[in-house]
Amino acid sequence: MAGSGTSRRTFMAGTAAAGGAAALGTARTATAAGRTAATRAPGSVAVLGGGVAGLTAAHELAERGFRVTVYERRALGGKARSMGVPGSARGGRRELPAEHGFRFIPGIYHNLPDTMRRIPFPGNPHGVWDNLVAPSEMSFARTGREDLRLPLPWPGHRPPDLSLDDVRRALTAVMETARGIPPHQTAYFVNRVLVFLTSCDERRNEVWEATPWWDYIRAGRMSHDYQRILAVGVTRNIVATKAEEASTRTVASLLEAFLFNGLGRGADGPLDRILNAPTNEAWIDPWITHLTSLGVEFEVGRTVREVLYDGGRVTGARITDRTGRARTVTADHYVCAMPVEHARRTWGAALRAADPQLARCDELETDWMTGIQFYLTESAPLLDGHLNCVDSPWALTAIQQAGHWPGRDFSRDYGDGAAVDCISVDISEWDRPGVLYGRTAKQCTRTEVARDVWAQLKAALNDTGKAVLRDSALHSWFLDPGVDGIGTPHPVNEDELLIHPVGTFHNRPTAATRIPNFFLAGDYVSVDIDLATMEGANASARAAVNALLDRAGSDESHCTITPLYRAPELELLKRHDRTRYRWGLPNALDLG
Repeated sequence: MAGSGTSRRTFMAGTAAAGGAAALGTARTATAAGRTAATRAPGSVAVLGGGVAGLTAAHELAERGFRVTVYERRALGGKARSMGVPGSARGGRRELPAEHGFRFIPGIYHNLPDTMRRIPFPGNPHGVWDNLVAPSEMSFARTGREDLRLPLPWPGHRPPDLSLDDVRRALTAVMETARGIPPHQTAYFVNRVLVFLTSCDERRNEVWEATPWWDYIRAGRMSHDYQRILAVGVTRNIVATKAEEASTRTVASLLEAFLFNGLGRGADGPLDRILNAPTNEAWIDPWITHLTSLGVEFEVGRTVREVLYDGGRVTGARITDRTGRARTVTADHYVCAMPVEHARRTWGAALRAADPQLARCDELETDWMTGIQFYLTESAPLLDGHLNCVDSPWALTAIQQAGHWPGRDFSRDYGDGAAVDCISVDISEWDRPGVLYGRTAKQCTRTEVARDVWAQLKAALNDTGKAVLRDSALHSWFLDPGVDGIGTPHPVNEDELLIHPVGTFHNRPTAATRIPNFFLAGDYVSVDIDLATMEGANASARAAVNALLDRAGSDESHCTITPLYRAPELELLKRHDRTRYRWGLPNALDLG
């Protein structure tokens, strides 16, 4: 798969970042120099995987004096990286920016933002964290109906400019939605949210984990709009999974976190944040530069084939390079930071027998969620934020990017100079027929997927007399190259997403395994945020490093791991519910 190229500008920015890293690291370096041999954190660590989890583990370990090598099969940054469209650059510009899927770094995240603050970036007092910007609105884009645009208020936000026609459309959308979801259904949904907010942890972990969100909110008995917005729309926006299958514990926990985020409680920042440039430029490249300055070594193009186990310990990892040549790499400690669908292929029978939680990872499920970018020769009048095409058969979500990149002139900096903007779209449903060919996305060719997605976008956005997307403005498109073989009987996706059907919570492993020098990091590992996210990947890496420090007998401080916010005024109600749960009674607010 193509990685993002290194331009002169990127190199210069990286050089400056390295200088900043050196300045920021002076105190730590001096402290390290003053350690005695007995107290210096010992040993080497092989980090298997260079996505957010692997880079986080490398960051925390390197700061604590470990010798770290990261082995990555494809490109550093993993699914979080951006990449260039091969062959698209002209006239000294960079390649058109592409990505596996658009970034979303909400205010409920705390651990990932902490890491971002510690990655130097020229001119930014808070490192790459200062490259986060906050969209001011989001939209449920309806097909055949006015789109429901919702403001995302936050101190300092400038509300979007509105014309009289925008106001008319907004009022129409609100009235249509109010008519589509009767008041008694709205009241029932609110009650279900309150039941979850006041449920004790035991009820959440046992009862609500075993209950699909669709059933919990009784979506099957409700109106079409209730189903599309409160069942399907909420799950797609929050957890990128299917309402009919998703665990209520997972969906409602995140809904609770976003609710308090919107109220300004327990938040690192606004509800919705994205980066102010392509991901590698704003975050990943400076991160690699900083980690290199800390002594981390990287081997890219290395695929882990097997984690070797003997005598109660991991003894090495068998890897191959891009030519297929194999070798065994060794270290004192091993952090497995690959996505679960790749990691579990490398765990042999002896390793699995040493820790039963590894075998339980076979029960974790993944599904397709893949990005496609459309490049435009004229900017489309969408909105300042994410849109959710709730009626699209392929469950599309999207964002228009150029307007969020104030430091970039899209046509000057990227491509051939003709493209002025990019709409980045996530396709979450690959197993339902589209609108053009009557086939699922997996059954379509790459070109057919692009045409069908474009048609679904137009159906959601051009349906009420306003030409938002024009065929004549479509410059080109780019589908994530991790998808291969679509349109054939054997489609493959190298970048599947962990999903959260009922029972998933109980199969997620801990970062510490029973093997004394083997640790797990990734968005499938059990942490407080029960969701496949970059925040989960970051938090799990911190947990893996903490376990490693304990096993190594290191005197270095543990990584801080910040849990999701818990509203203190609800704790008394949760304690009351714990008593009712142990007596076999429902939650006091549960109307059934």
